[in-house]
Amino acid sequence: MKYILVTGGVISGIGKGIIASSVGTILKSCGLHITAIKIDPYINIDAGTFSPYEHGEVFVLDDGGEVDLDLGNYERFLDVRLIRDNNLTTGKIYQSVISKERRGDYLGKTVQVVPHITDAIQEWVLKQARIPVDEDGVEPQVCVIELGGTVGDIESMPFIEAFRQFQFKVKRENFCNIHVSLIPQPKTTGEQKTKPTQSSVRELRGLGLSPDLIMCRCITPLESAVKEKISMFCHVEPTQVICVHDVSSVYRVPLLLEDQGVVSYLCQRLNLPVEMKPRKMLAKWKEMADRSDRLLEPVSIALVGKYTKLADAYTSVIKALEHSAFAINHKLEVKYLDSAELESTALRDEPVKYHEAWQKLCSSHGVLVPGGFGVRGTEGKMLAINWARKKNLPFLGVCLGMQLAVCEFACNVLGWEDANSTEFNPDTKHPVVIDMPEHNPGQMGGTMRLGKRRTIFKSSTSVLRKLYGNVDYVEERHRHRFEVNPELKHHFEQKGLQFVGQDVEGTRMEMIELQDHCYFVGVQYHPEFTSRPIKPSPPYLGLLLAAAGKLQTYLAKGCRLSPRDTYSDCSGSSSPETDITELKFPPSSNNGPDFVAVPVQDHHAGGLRGGQVLPAEALH
Repeated sequence: MKYILVTGGVISGIGKGIIASSVGTILKSCGLHITAIKIDPYINIDAGTFSPYEHGEVFVLDDGGEVDLDLGNYERFLDVRLIRDNNLTTGKIYQSVISKERRGDYLGKTVQVVPHITDAIQEWVLKQARIPVDEDGVEPQVCVIELGGTVGDIESMPFIEAFRQFQFKVKRENFCNIHVSLIPQPKTTGEQKTKPTQSSVRELRGLGLSPDLIMCRCITPLESAVKEKISMFCHVEPTQVICVHDVSSVYRVPLLLEDQGVVSYLCQRLNLPVEMKPRKMLAKWKEMADRSDRLLEPVSIALVGKYTKLADAYTSVIKALEHSAFAINHKLEVKYLDSAELESTALRDEPVKYHEAWQKLCSSHGVLVPGGFGVRGTEGKMLAINWARKKNLPFLGVCLGMQLAVCEFACNVLGWEDANSTEFNPDTKHPVVIDMPEHNPGQMGGTMRLGKRRTIFKSSTSVLRKLYGNVDYVEERHRHRFEVNPELKHHFEQKGLQFVGQDVEGTRMEMIELQDHCYFVGVQYHPEFTSRPIKPSPPYLGLLLAAAGKLQTYLAKGCRLSPRDTYSDCSGSSSPETDITELKFPPSSNNGPDFVAVPVQDHHAGGLRGGQVLPAEALH
């Protein structure tokens, strides 16, 4: 087993997650099996109780683990399925050690940070690195470990010390350190400054870790003189200083690393069993990145939420929209709307923001209301849903978005003026959304309906069922406490709001569709968590198709259009070399079909997703 530790310096949020994912991607393109671990030094057991403004979105795994959004990057880049123990926190380590101490496992010894906490960290990494994450169940060969935060933070010290010891435990030829640092470029001089990186590397070396590669985050490509200076003062060869400048798309980062010889260096440094030959997988990355830069025809989606000041709060949602827009050959424009600015109180208090928000909504091709918690902004979300329903505008509601669509329908179509969720109004006479039976209200962490659950289709004519490939059921990831009240189901269906998907027992409403509407869909689960660049999430794909005016044509032709290109995906294999077929791109045309539908064996959904739509320039 080979271990690659990715640390960060100078500032947090520097891009360690994308760089760790990209390193894994270029190694996977060599035919290696890769796994990833994210270490977060905070004391929380997991990310489940965070506000999205703290660390961005909470990503949910198949096993219900609520984890850092970087694990979403790992899953999307590497096309793997991780579990909750791939996210390690200070809270988990201390909880584990204290539990052992209470059981008497330490035989009366004084329990200390060194050696007990540091040993627990090393044991966790050693154990988790060997758990298969690919469909074929093969044990990984390389484990990429991202240490969150910044070198020098007091909370990350036990982890730095643990890896200082770890490098000797697993031997030097099996461990290397990539340090990501910032090269600021003040506008006053335009000169690239190396001093922050020098200080960061000096501190890291003082703690016992010497970086093998220094990846420099900068605005513009690194000048050769700057690279030489970093090499001189940071005790590395110039070839070990890697420039990671700002690029048009995250899909270009693996290509950037590959061009600078990162694979060659890691193969030599870690003695990896890799043949240095052209790799088709990276060719597909380049084709995808080039094609995304050339997209011209726009499609705009209004994202109506309450955490819109931080794009990271909706990372997976944005990625799912991007994957779908790319599949239909359109350039995505996301219009972020703070739902509170759509409300009548905003007209009184901040009329300019109110009118700007409504202008954005009215000029969009589709509306998306994502998940969330709490009453703030719910009135604005329902106003946006009402607008989409009345104006026949494509709409997708996810989790809370679906619940509010049901509430809006109850208020304005069924005439139940006080209809609401008991989350927001416990005393409502028409509780159309109610608390989950198994939820324990006395404890917040890890008590929601979490992880992969099966949803059974109840309608053979459902648009969602067609988009999923006419399967009998799908398995998607959930994260919620409240459900649509099943006792009121018949009232809605009499008026045209159909519950086309339910859980296995038939007591939980999982999908809604409105009759006689171009695309009015709600899902209780979070389909964005399983969206991939070559396997866009069907509910999001439907939204983009409808927003581009292509959904009915697509459905009328049996979810198939004349292909621009052909692509065959063998998603069951984790060997990238066998998953990619040769693609030939014809000259760009504004008239031709934009996407291709092919049958895809979906091992995660438990069946064949026939007619799955894939981008013409697909990538594994």
